[in-house]
Amino acid sequence: MPLAFPQELIKLKYKIRDIAVCYGLDFYEVIFEMLDYDEMNMVAAYTGFPSRYPHWRFGMEYEHLRKSYSYGLSKIYEMVINNDPCYAYLLSSNSNTDHKIVMAHVYGHCDFFKNNYWFSKTNRKMVDEMANHGTKIAEYMDDHGVEEVENFVDTCLSLENLIDAHSVFIERHGKKKDETGKYSKPHVTRFRAKDYMDSFINPKEFIEEQEKAIQDKIKKQIKFPAEPERDVLAFLVEHAPIAPWKRNILSMIREEAYYFAPQRQTKIMNEGWASYWHSTMMTRDLCTDAEIIDYADHHSGTLASRPGAINPYKVGIELFRDIEDRWNKGKFGKEYEDCDDMTERRKWNLDLGLGREKIYQVRRIHNDVTFIDEFFNQEFCDDQKLFVYGYDPNAQQYVILDRDHRKVKQKLLFSLTNAGEPFIYVYDANYKNRGELLLKHDFSGMGLKLDHAQDTLKNLFNVWTRPVNIDTYVGKKRIVMSYDGENHTQEVIPEKEKKEVKKTD
Repeated sequence: MPLAFPQELIKLKYKIRDIAVCYGLDFYEVIFEMLDYDEMNMVAAYTGFPSRYPHWRFGMEYEHLRKSYSYGLSKIYEMVINNDPCYAYLLSSNSNTDHKIVMAHVYGHCDFFKNNYWFSKTNRKMVDEMANHGTKIAEYMDDHGVEEVENFVDTCLSLENLIDAHSVFIERHGKKKDETGKYSKPHVTRFRAKDYMDSFINPKEFIEEQEKAIQDKIKKQIKFPAEPERDVLAFLVEHAPIAPWKRNILSMIREEAYYFAPQRQTKIMNEGWASYWHSTMMTRDLCTDAEIIDYADHHSGTLASRPGAINPYKVGIELFRDIEDRWNKGKFGKEYEDCDDMTERRKWNLDLGLGREKIYQVRRIHNDVTFIDEFFNQEFCDDQKLFVYGYDPNAQQYVILDRDHRKVKQKLLFSLTNAGEPFIYVYDANYKNRGELLLKHDFSGMGLKLDHAQDTLKNLFNVWTRPVNIDTYVGKKRIVMSYDGENHTQEVIPEKEKKEVKKTD
């Protein structure tokens, strides 16, 4: 049960909310709840939701968080849920300074959730939806047994990344909706004309010929699906020969995967935006003289470098600050970009004052990939001392390989595109004319981890119930990995066949 919320913090909440509104932040109502560390770990184990379906992985995550906190290895300061209203949790053992930081940080997140385009298609009542999923899966456990349902949930969770995060923004296959809101079938386009001109503008013979061509094309679409499907989970929900309760669970896991997808797509921006605003409000409006040292200590800890990894808080806040500074000084546009004198570029200041307006615009339309691609430049790379590193077999240690901002940017974008995961498509649901499923790996320099691929094929077999295959590359060899329910096999595609396949693709 949440702890009582102190009156002092209630006043502080309204004060911070009013400050956030004055800065132009726009958010749904925010409901704060106070939890002790054990309750915080329990909610965190459920990824921030107070109620979810029963599953062993949540217990495992709770135990990990509990031990990490007990041993002083980690501490959860805040959690916030993208919902309407937004729910946020405060840790009861935090100081008032920490509560101020967390509340200001939360309002930054809530503004981002509400206004960023990539969150615009998410379910704003997901707290209720998660609870409904939990109730339904608990009912299935009563009907079919805990072990059978839990094993199928395990299978679904291992496939939850096989979605197309962009599909919610795209109308696929050129389908158009008619007046009733339903997708219309392919048809011949007729030009508008007066009755007496119709036979000339839309000749009967031509219309009949085009209609026949469309029907012939439909009949020739033997391959199923007609085009590669990136949303593997949607394909399985629609076409896998499984029991209705399994189909429903798979649909729930897919829905949850789409809810979490924007958070993976905007981790750097989201944390950077929230950190920018808690930093701005704390230093300008909230910190007392007695609190400034504690604030600086905790804030610096949040932005500290992480060996071998990018700190999203650090990169996000610094890039937002850099954008604000550049647009305040007019460091953009053709004239600035054409300036080759680095000394002149650093002194450049047209005093335009457009920085705050620009970062609000950036917050609204970008995700991490477009954010980095658009605004990561040489000056920012130099200022942040970023570089590409790798293992040197001669020195037998990791060394700096390059400081060129283009190489750093390329490496960063590569790790962010599709959340660093491979692109997988459903290519043929009747492979070898035997009802087998063929997936295709869109190879772009990122190979599959073979052990992970084998486990995924095994779990896909549990859903498809027929042999499952994936066309991929190992080194320079193109292979088809297969699983038939008992054995894993690999078939190398000969060079000659590879060329023929490329022609048909």
